[in-house]
Amino acid sequence: MASTVTSKSSRPGYGQLLRTRGAWTFLLPGFAARQPFAMLTLSIVLLVQHTTGSYGAAGAVAAATGVSMALFAPYSGRLADRHGQRAVLLPGVLVHAAAGVSLTALALTHAPLWALFAAAVPTGASVPQIGPMVRARWGVKLQDSPLMTTAAAFESVTDELTFVVGPLLATALCTAVDPAAGLLTEATLTLVGGVLFAAQKSTQPSVPAHKHAHVEHVSALRVPGVRVLIATFLGIGSVFGGMQVSLAAFSQSIGEPGLNGVLYGIFAAGNMLSGVVCGAVAWKTAPQRRLVIGYTALALAASGLWTAHSVLVLAGLGLLVGMCIAPSLITGYTLVEGLVPAGARTEAFTWLTGAVALGQAAAVTVAGQLEDRLWDGAGFLVPTAGTVLALATLVSLRSRLTTRPGGRTVARGVGHRVPLSVD
Repeated sequence: MASTVTSKSSRPGYGQLLRTRGAWTFLLPGFAARQPFAMLTLSIVLLVQHTTGSYGAAGAVAAATGVSMALFAPYSGRLADRHGQRAVLLPGVLVHAAAGVSLTALALTHAPLWALFAAAVPTGASVPQIGPMVRARWGVKLQDSPLMTTAAAFESVTDELTFVVGPLLATALCTAVDPAAGLLTEATLTLVGGVLFAAQKSTQPSVPAHKHAHVEHVSALRVPGVRVLIATFLGIGSVFGGMQVSLAAFSQSIGEPGLNGVLYGIFAAGNMLSGVVCGAVAWKTAPQRRLVIGYTALALAASGLWTAHSVLVLAGLGLLVGMCIAPSLITGYTLVEGLVPAGARTEAFTWLTGAVALGQAAAVTVAGQLEDRLWDGAGFLVPTAGTVLALATLVSLRSRLTTRPGGRTVARGVGHRVPLSVD
């Protein structure tokens, strides 16, 4: 039994979670290793805009990085499940650091745009999937424990914290030091943090000893519930992308561009606040039901954004939307533990994080076009459409999120094979 929790009946809480034996050995290096990811997009935008003079080119290069990350992340997760996190992470951070330095050099030498795209693809594809790897380690530590929801909440709050600190650090480096300082620092921190995290071998999920037993690896994507969660997380990504573009456009339209950071900060604060609360509650409602209820609230809140015509109303709605996101994210990640066999969980987590990134990239593009071609605030229609479509998918296919007692995956969706745990 891998769980080190003293009592399953005790009320789950952050104090109890952080007292889990061995947790700090991967939490601290994990936080250091995932921090650079929040710097990546903005660092690219600021560098490329400085060297080309075009926000369009900068956004396109950054979007190429995000799309390649979303497409390649699940394969990285699958390799980590099969061969171990360390075996994937060490070469990955080396490739990422080299690609980031190459992209920086090409931008500074005013290379053609196609060359920047060529460097952006491996930069995004090699982004280390630290968040999913940390979540997989929690899964090993907390098997069948009520603290899994608390751990999912803790990781959600940690993600939000990195996306508060990361952009601030990237902006400070690019504006106060040098336009290239942000991306170079991101590459350096990724390399150092990734090596430190990979060194924590005792807490990584184990892999099967092939010479003693044959274990058939089942892709997480073959589990129907994972596909439902991917659609759900695509809708969440549409909220992030639509809010980024539309808040900037709204602030510009009223002649107060500086309000963009304030409004987005309120949105992020709502997300962090609800994440903290969600992890502190001892839930009795089934996670499938919580996801449907929480996502319905998210869709309703997002549907009101396009009607806001004042700063105060938009700030209030942004706070409400942010508060509705974290419960859906946390519950989705919690469901993975019961839906997916242990040998495919890292891959499953990367599919979900990749879905958020892909939804965000698509939403940024669509919302920008709507803001340019229609009226100010039209970009807010993207979060509305994205969450409503995802909710319809979730409600119609919610039965596929059913798990067996004890956290075993339902047989449907993986043929007639019984998924094998490799913890």
